[in-house]
Amino acid sequence: MIKFPRFARGNEGTPGMNRQQAEARIATLQTEIRHHDYLYYVEDRPAVSDAEYDKLYRELVALEEQFPDLVSPDSPTQRVAGTPVDSFPTVEHAAPMLSLESDQDEATLRRFDERLRKGLGPDVPVEYVLEPKLDGLSVELVYQDGALLQASTRGDGRKGEGITANVRTITSVPLRLREGRHPIPRFLAVRGEIIMLAQTFDKLNERLIAEGKEPFANPRNAAAGSVRQLDPQMTAARPLHLYVYDILASEGVTGIDSQWEVLASLRAWGLKVNERIRKGTTLDDVLAYHAQTEAQRDDLGYEIDGIVIKLNDLAARETVGWTSRHPRWAFAYKFPPRKEITRILSILPSVGRTGVVTPVAILLPVELGGVTVARATLHNREEVARKDVREGDRVRVQRAGDVIPQVIERIDEPDRERAPEWRMPATCPSCGTPLLERGPFTVCPNSFECPAQLAGRIVHFASRDALDIEGLGDETSKLFVAEGLVRQLPDLFDLQAERLMELEGFAQKSATNLVNALKKAAHVELARFLYGLGIPEVGVAVARDLARHFGTFANLREADEARLQEVSGVGPRMAEQITAFFREPHNAEVLDALLKKVDLIETEPSARPAASVLPLAGQKWVFTGGLTHLTRRDAQEKVESLGARATGSVSKSTTVVVVGEDAGSKADDARKLGIRTLNEEELLVFLRGNGIDV
Repeated sequence: MIKFPRFARGNEGTPGMNRQQAEARIATLQTEIRHHDYLYYVEDRPAVSDAEYDKLYRELVALEEQFPDLVSPDSPTQRVAGTPVDSFPTVEHAAPMLSLESDQDEATLRRFDERLRKGLGPDVPVEYVLEPKLDGLSVELVYQDGALLQASTRGDGRKGEGITANVRTITSVPLRLREGRHPIPRFLAVRGEIIMLAQTFDKLNERLIAEGKEPFANPRNAAAGSVRQLDPQMTAARPLHLYVYDILASEGVTGIDSQWEVLASLRAWGLKVNERIRKGTTLDDVLAYHAQTEAQRDDLGYEIDGIVIKLNDLAARETVGWTSRHPRWAFAYKFPPRKEITRILSILPSVGRTGVVTPVAILLPVELGGVTVARATLHNREEVARKDVREGDRVRVQRAGDVIPQVIERIDEPDRERAPEWRMPATCPSCGTPLLERGPFTVCPNSFECPAQLAGRIVHFASRDALDIEGLGDETSKLFVAEGLVRQLPDLFDLQAERLMELEGFAQKSATNLVNALKKAAHVELARFLYGLGIPEVGVAVARDLARHFGTFANLREADEARLQEVSGVGPRMAEQITAFFREPHNAEVLDALLKKVDLIETEPSARPAASVLPLAGQKWVFTGGLTHLTRRDAQEKVESLGARATGSVSKSTTVVVVGEDAGSKADDARKLGIRTLNEEELLVFLRGNGIDV
């Protein structure tokens, strides 16, 4: 097998070669090496020995060292990982990276097939392309004039993280496209999946455990974590693979009218396409491919969690169309969760971000879908009692959604003496606070000081709909808590750049940027602040309603359950949760400290019109599809400022549905129910007419 010599160096250039001769020889060597890379990494049929390949590579390295001005960015030698970065830039995708409709129920698959055939009509033949559903990190690669320009994660589907330097280290990613069955496009954006092979995953986890570090839960997390390393050298040290399966956008591509031709063209341009892709024309073909792929699943060497069915004819796809979230011409038919039998060694209480204490079964390790599982959730104390599972019991486990392990049932062992029934502890295992029971759930009420909750609360506090603090994610929050820099939320606003620079992963720029982002976030609207606190039952919409109704934080904090229920959408249970949150002594202390650190943007009650006199009072508005002049969140906030409530689903009580680009089924539901609809232009006219600046 060819060993890709990432860091090979040598002095095999030709003595006495002039610049013109060197330029020609470098071009020849680059072409030869790219060809051999393609044969090995894409076609899996190497044509030269390791020694022959290494000789070509060393000659190229030597010539480029002798003539450094002739080194091109797409040279095979430039795959070497670059220098670390402070953070990943945000990259806008060439086209939306939508998700897929998915289910493991055959009836749902049949409905998809029926809808598609009905949408195309009886005279249009249906042919599917069937692909394994890879369980990895979805990415976009962009090539300009054949050279790799940028790579990014899927992110929210429209924007992702720029990971170009890291993706350049993946050997199955060509830095320059090959001439294929179609000319190299002027511009090409492709979608693919970065995966880690099971064997690589096992070795990586063994190394992490030996180093005393937390192992990855599954190969998908390992692939994502490897690609998101701020140091490309770390990515390069973890072998990854990329499979591509779609063209997102292109310029200069002609003569491609089917998905099958798309895949053939991608392969010819030097990109790796999965070898198990097949065609099918009937639902029986799909079911047979699904069954065959599931049967071979354990022998693939990488993780898949189902198959993907795509309409082959690209023109027919335009007829069927898209919703705002997924194409109507594709479906992911998932595999049932894997199930195995093992034994519970112990049951431990685990505290989550919201304070909910979850019983976790520590298992005798068992292989589930290529992953060694040693922990599984038992959900809550009532679930433990219902399944009657105890320490020492033999149980059947599965991976829900092929990711999260859970205990399904206990297996009877009549001759075995069982342990006593498991009981939830009386106090929090993390902070010692007495636990409370809320329905089937057990909760630690010490929301802001409990170490087990704190890192998650910081992430939520910094999220986009809360204080929107860029650079304060999961890993950073855990680091701050572990290092003792943040013991309560108010401590965030005391962080200094000099102290952050002492931490792993922080340089001067990233430390300064985060401190500045915290200073900016300290001036915050009341609604965002309320959402960021993570009050039970209070989501984005409820936080806005509470801020609008009470005007100030003090007014809300003093409100009893009866006053809270005056707010639209707040019922008895939610009111009880909110008042309990504010009255908990630990929470009250932290809130007092936090209010000294932030500058809340509030509205006095006298300055606010009564809800009943607002023009949209009592109305429910739904938004579907994309908007161009406003973001959807801005549009929702503007109609809510006029008294409306922005909701997520269409019902008979909905007043207006705003229909943007690529609108989905909500627009159809509105028309069926006779609900008034507005396009974006009509929305803007309406808002201006009501004194709203747009």
